[in-house]
Amino acid sequence: MTETQTSSPLVQASSLWRVFKQGNKEIAALMHANCMIDPADHIAITGPSGSGKSTLLHLLAGLDVPSSGRLSWPARQERQPLRPAYLSIALQMPDLLPALTALENVALPLLLMETPSEEAQRVAYHILEQLDLANLADQLPEELSGGQAQRVTLARSLVTRPRLILADEPTGQLDHPTAQHLFDLLLPILNHNETALVIATHDSAIAERMHTQWNMQHGVLQI
Repeated sequence: MTETQTSSPLVQASSLWRVFKQGNKEIAALMHANCMIDPADHIAITGPSGSGKSTLLHLLAGLDVPSSGRLSWPARQERQPLRPAYLSIALQMPDLLPALTALENVALPLLLMETPSEEAQRVAYHILEQLDLANLADQLPEELSGGQAQRVTLARSLVTRPRLILADEPTGQLDHPTAQHLFDLLLPILNHNETALVIATHDSAIAERMHTQWNMQHGVLQI
């Protein structure tokens, strides 16, 4: 990793707006948002449901495009794909492929990067072990509880060792002790890999474990 890459922001956003049309009306889900995510940042975005947290995450992940404003990923090398190696996503609702086991789902991003199958499965199993999920490796998504599926989805976001993970309510289906235990396991992995994490969360106890807290209110980002 070069010095330039290390010091450059992972994501930079300036005056982002996202406006959705509902019939003849325009609804501003995000207004004039300015933010920057640096390497190894741990950031929690808090705020009530419907305040714009998910909208912001989708824009930062490149899953959606802003209605106006500027969004860039300065530390990304020229022609480097945004996902899954530079940036990885764990959505609020688990999106595991139903025909694949938990292990195969976690290994999938590596296979998409043309990692040999045996190596991809080895790395995926190691991630499951690190998150205390190895006992779920051979289970299909339909055999998992909502909380288990959510944790497997988070494991999948880790498998490529991305520079940044964006997670939408990653503990939303977990009870408080399980959520805390998950972060006891997750944070050392992130620190070891120097991976930044941005989460949208309603869980104040999890938010307090992040280095920084942002707040969303009615589409306005407060930093």
